[in-house]
Amino acid sequence: MRALREVPRPVWLLACGTFVNMVVSVSFAYTFLYLTGPRGLGSGEAGVLSGTAGIGLVAGNFTGGWYGDRFGHRRVLLAGAAGSGLTLAAVPLLPTPALFAALPLAQYLAGVQRASNSALVATIVPEGARRQAFAVMRAASNGGFTVGPVLGALVATRFSYDWLYLAEGLGSLGLAAWTARVVSGPSVPSRRGRPAAEPGAGRGGGVWPALRARPAVLVLLPAIVVIDVVYRQQYSTFPVFLADHGMDARVYGALLAINGGLLLCLELPVALALRRRSPLRIVGSGLLLVAGGYGVLLLGTGVGTAAVMMALLTLGEALYKTTATAYVADQAPDHVLGRFQSLYAGASISGVVLAAPLGGALYEAAPGAVWPVCAGLGAVAAVAVLVAGGRGASRYAEGSRPRRPYPSRPRGAAPAAPLGAAPPDPPSA
Repeated sequence: MRALREVPRPVWLLACGTFVNMVVSVSFAYTFLYLTGPRGLGSGEAGVLSGTAGIGLVAGNFTGGWYGDRFGHRRVLLAGAAGSGLTLAAVPLLPTPALFAALPLAQYLAGVQRASNSALVATIVPEGARRQAFAVMRAASNGGFTVGPVLGALVATRFSYDWLYLAEGLGSLGLAAWTARVVSGPSVPSRRGRPAAEPGAGRGGGVWPALRARPAVLVLLPAIVVIDVVYRQQYSTFPVFLADHGMDARVYGALLAINGGLLLCLELPVALALRRRSPLRIVGSGLLLVAGGYGVLLLGTGVGTAAVMMALLTLGEALYKTTATAYVADQAPDHVLGRFQSLYAGASISGVVLAAPLGGALYEAAPGAVWPVCAGLGAVAAVAVLVAGGRGASRYAEGSRPRRPYPSRPRGAAPAAPLGAAPPDPPSA
């Protein structure tokens, strides 16, 4: 398709590396079993260690862009991937007490890598092509993760859980080497093809003045935190709910397969079809679908309603995740592009830490209130985003920027720097 041809070659190559890396990045799904099985920890200790690792992942997402704005997103991605890979590959050799430091460190570095990856894509893709670029990256990630857990279960049961950590470590190291090969330069954001910074948010400005100048982004970020906590109930309270109503792990596995299959089939085509539509309206509609998915469970308990719920959640995810990522990148001034991406990356994964304890506490206290609360919170988040999208409060409101193609080179001028290379002027602090 013509829209896909607008995605730069380095992004396609990064997507290939991401796919391979995600196939082997499944150790987190088996961490609890690994800790309570071969490592001999009790459920309480394993829960503390798993939770600490999750906090490390979220913290890495929130801080990775800060490093990238200072040192270059490519450099930070390489450092995060290499550090995470070395730490994970060493897990089988470490004594059990050392895991309380190693696993949170590895997850922190993985979070740094994730945020830097998003910022790196944003720096090498021009406005107007970012939605499809992020959709390509998510398709690669989802495709790899669709295959990975199945292979991981086979390796863990036939060989050893240790091989999962070794494979993921080698995969992260391979991703670092691949990225170093396919993306040249330190990838500090340049100002080529970007609008002039607004007063108070130039080279000397910080992230908060830039955010205050964009009230729609300030609405979007907390809405994403709320919806991520709601969305990730499918991994915590929802399987417990199914079990309490006589549906076993096979039903839950089939529902997750619906999620993965629909995402693979729909997310990229949806991003291409809607790429010229108002981004915040698309995001708000996606949040409404997530809310509606949990609302369907109020109609009754059964395989049919559970399947409809999962389908609506997946459609909502296909609408809001890619679009919101690209929207935040388009709104970011160059000097804080990484920090904007880090804020979004952290918000979009906050449910990893918050969803299970909040949802579990509510389910234990009032099981019947979980799905109405999820539906209500999701609807509130959706309405907030839709209202913010309709106001166009800042001069950077969606649709106000013209589409910018790659910068052209006048005849006789010196060649432009390679995609992802450092700009000719000194990078901003």
